[in-house]
Amino acid sequence: MSDASRKKGTKSTFHFVAGLGSGVLSAILLQPIDLLKTRVQQSGKHSLRAALAELRSSPQGLLPSLWRGTLPSALRTGFGSAIYFTTLNGIRENAARHLPSLAAATAVAPTIAAASGIVTPKTNTNQTSSSLPKLSNTGNLLAGAVARSFAGFILMPLTVLKVRYESSFYKYTSLAGAARDIARTEGPRGFFAGFGATAIRDAPYAGFYVLFYEQSKRYLSNLFPQPQLSTTPGQEGRMTQYRAASINFASGVFSAVICSIISNPFDAVKTRIQLQPKKYRNMVQASGKLLGEEGVRSLMDGLALRMSRKAMSSALAWTVYEELIRRAEGAWRKGGPEEVRL
Repeated sequence: MSDASRKKGTKSTFHFVAGLGSGVLSAILLQPIDLLKTRVQQSGKHSLRAALAELRSSPQGLLPSLWRGTLPSALRTGFGSAIYFTTLNGIRENAARHLPSLAAATAVAPTIAAASGIVTPKTNTNQTSSSLPKLSNTGNLLAGAVARSFAGFILMPLTVLKVRYESSFYKYTSLAGAARDIARTEGPRGFFAGFGATAIRDAPYAGFYVLFYEQSKRYLSNLFPQPQLSTTPGQEGRMTQYRAASINFASGVFSAVICSIISNPFDAVKTRIQLQPKKYRNMVQASGKLLGEEGVRSLMDGLALRMSRKAMSSALAWTVYEELIRRAEGAWRKGGPEEVRL
């Protein structure tokens, strides 16, 4: 194996491990919000209070019930994030290298002050809170959508298991039992219930998320410039760890809030299809049934919970992921792959 191939494989491993760690952490911490969102969307009662009352009356009690489904959620989110971030980075690297029309413009014109010989303090020129490849707005939009659709398809069986495990419609006691029941009653198709609505929800969400996230990072870096940046060879323009993490986290929250509002109707339809596939057969039929029986409000069920969870999980996952990659990239520059420690 050539050095280039070995380096590429090692870097892909970094992105996979960083994505896995950030996904598992966010899934475990935020599982109660995800479970409550599922319960609100399944009921048609549009009530968080009713969902909490039902959990309190369960034999397990409120707190254990809030973390029901943590294992499938952690597996799905962890491996989903790992696949997504690895795929996204691969797409962005190849696009930046082979598709100039999708690459970000990097040329920086000299300032009048610099041309005149006037010494000015270092401000926001080329500041960045990220080590990730840079693309144009169109490139970020397409890369996010393709990467999320691919990861969503691979992880769809775990998504179905997670949603049904969280719901009160099913009394599954184990993931193996849930898988056997779905296979027996619905066949292989049951593990991909709601994929159409999921893809229509996730592809635009992820595409716009990456677009808004990168734009927000650039805007915040320029709005609050750091006077002095690193002068270490190979790390020029890099921010301090705290500053970069703050900008990445704030950008993640903002992007998730906007994208959650846009995509919530598809999430509500997807949940109904996965929980009651005989009643809600596909996205078009399910949308019409929800609108006819419960009104427009049903498409926004769980929005506040989903928005809260997405804002926190996306911000946490992207911040942890970016910081791990920054550390790995820094160690790589110093001494090669054997020096890298995530």
